[in-house]
Amino acid sequence: MTYVLFLLGLVGLFLGGEVLIRGAVGVARRFHVPPLIIGLTIVGFGTSTPELLVGLQAALAGAPALAIGNVIGSNIANILLILGSSALIAAVPLPLPTMRRDFAVMIGATLVLWLMLAGGTVTRTEGLFLVAALGAYLWLCLRNAAGSEPPATEEPPRPVWQSVAMALGGLVILMIGARLLVDSSTEIARAFGVSEAVIGLTIVAIGTSLPELATAIIAALRGHSEIAVGNILGSNVFNIFGILGVTATVTPIPVEPRFVGLDMALALAAALAMLGFAALPGRVGRAGGVALLAAYAGYIGLMSAG
Repeated sequence: MTYVLFLLGLVGLFLGGEVLIRGAVGVARRFHVPPLIIGLTIVGFGTSTPELLVGLQAALAGAPALAIGNVIGSNIANILLILGSSALIAAVPLPLPTMRRDFAVMIGATLVLWLMLAGGTVTRTEGLFLVAALGAYLWLCLRNAAGSEPPATEEPPRPVWQSVAMALGGLVILMIGARLLVDSSTEIARAFGVSEAVIGLTIVAIGTSLPELATAIIAALRGHSEIAVGNILGSNVFNIFGILGVTATVTPIPVEPRFVGLDMALALAAALAMLGFAALPGRVGRAGGVALLAAYAGYIGLMSAG
């Protein structure tokens, strides 16, 4: 039964990703919003729902520090694992002129997070600041999208309500698929004697990023790489401003010293590497994808060994 649930989880992830992308492109076309903006907002924020749920559940359960590890780990996985996997399927363009603001916000948010963690506690005041920053960023995204040309697509136009329903339905399917896959993978790993620490560092951490992974792969396969890029940037911004902001607003978050070291250093290095790809070749090709995946494998190996 566990293996059946594992397969159902995989099917749910990619079916949900397919439906979400179709719905998101439909919304973008109807409202003349560029696919990149849809990826930054609807798709990027929506696929971060598992991280938000984990953060809130951890806060309410009296273990809010779990939210920090989830946010940092997901942001690392979004770039090294998800961007790397997408680049193996097809080269991912990163046009810096149209994404300069979003890169600045993502890197700035990462630096702000590092400073907050260095203080030893993420306070309620800091949490409110992060939530306000998220609101300002969302407003900028939508304001700059006004008057844009609709995205090109060969699909016939569909009613707005249908596109919105598809996007929401795909998101729900993604959430269900991710849950099934994480739970079944954990059971399979335990059956093979894998330690709880390794399960937490790999399956559970990657599990909350599975919606982003599935969405990015489907977007790459369907030729909507701008949605995949927007998904990564938007998710990383939402993870810091939204998830950590909401969690810290609920309860102050004590910071374990280990987060201020290697983990945050790699999160910033990954963000700068993505910026480097955008500034120099303007894309991530297969070689770049392999390098990103190798870096992620090395990080997971180091965490498991520790």
